[in-house]
Amino acid sequence: MIEYLRKAYQGKRVFVTGHTGFKGSWLLLMLEELGAEVKGYALEPKHENDLFNLIDGSNRCEHVVADIRNKEQLNLEIQDFQPDYIIHMAAQALVLDSYNIPAETYETNVLGTVYVMDALRFMEKPCKAIIITTDKVYENLERPEPYAETDRLGGYDPYSNSKAAAELATSSYRLSFFHPDNYATHYKSIASVRSGNVIGGGDWSENRIVPDLVKALQNDDPLILRNPSAIRPWQHVLDPLYGYLLLGAKMNEDPVQFASAFNFGPQPEDELTVQQLVDVAIDAWGSGSYEIPGDLAQPHEAHLLKLAIDKAEKELGWKPQLTSQKAIQETISWYKEYQKNPLLITQMQIQHYFSQLT
Repeated sequence: MIEYLRKAYQGKRVFVTGHTGFKGSWLLLMLEELGAEVKGYALEPKHENDLFNLIDGSNRCEHVVADIRNKEQLNLEIQDFQPDYIIHMAAQALVLDSYNIPAETYETNVLGTVYVMDALRFMEKPCKAIIITTDKVYENLERPEPYAETDRLGGYDPYSNSKAAAELATSSYRLSFFHPDNYATHYKSIASVRSGNVIGGGDWSENRIVPDLVKALQNDDPLILRNPSAIRPWQHVLDPLYGYLLLGAKMNEDPVQFASAFNFGPQPEDELTVQQLVDVAIDAWGSGSYEIPGDLAQPHEAHLLKLAIDKAEKELGWKPQLTSQKAIQETISWYKEYQKNPLLITQMQIQHYFSQLT
């Protein structure tokens, strides 16, 4: 499988938006391992110890600092680079932040996506574009059955709803300008991918369970659990990123068949509550504690969410390589060791992951 991916990406031009973020930084190193030429377009990292800075990301790609909402510059950078692939990850990605900056969340997540696809209209060479959204795009009925790609889109909070709107915009552009039936006239293939609750080393975002837990562990403080019984599709960052790259490789082979939406998540039976995740993480760390407030007023967040991954398994041959428990253990291992050599430990985890693929 690693040779299959390398054949698809080695020497190819990959334009990545949001490359300075947590997932973008891991993707940057994965693409480097596969021999791709990367141009990144994103805002500067917010903090000195962000993963992008720890891996010296600005020297690992053509690094463009710009806002995804700047339509003219985004188009100019894409046309100048003439990518073989576009992986669009730039986003306002936090649910709680979306309650504080809803308009900015919609501008970034919806218009940013539209601007990426609009730039594709002016490219003459073939290009595969993967639009990253989230597992939260579905109209969440708090049901026990997993959500499939054909289920109704929705989104309660501004973040989730903006990502559902980005999915609708992607579908409209695919049908209006890049219809698979007319591929021979436009040479563009557009897919969207839905995953979420991704964990892994190097995430320092606020109001996310693992970064909040690691900060509490490092300071020997108890963690305050907002939603201890909430169930999420926890997955290590390498699993969905592998899915995105595999999808891109499949689109390269058959740009018509794979121009659609795909879920990437854990196996349906592999479910953990927030409290269970924290218990596993504390055990892996070797110490720690948490508190569950009796009454904590907070904005609405979904309690139950599961993804159906049958389509990715059947059509792409993808499956998660790490269980939720293993994902937590790998994540905690990174945070315990990263200060020695953050680039090396990240590269080693990627290389080990690639070596396990079949």
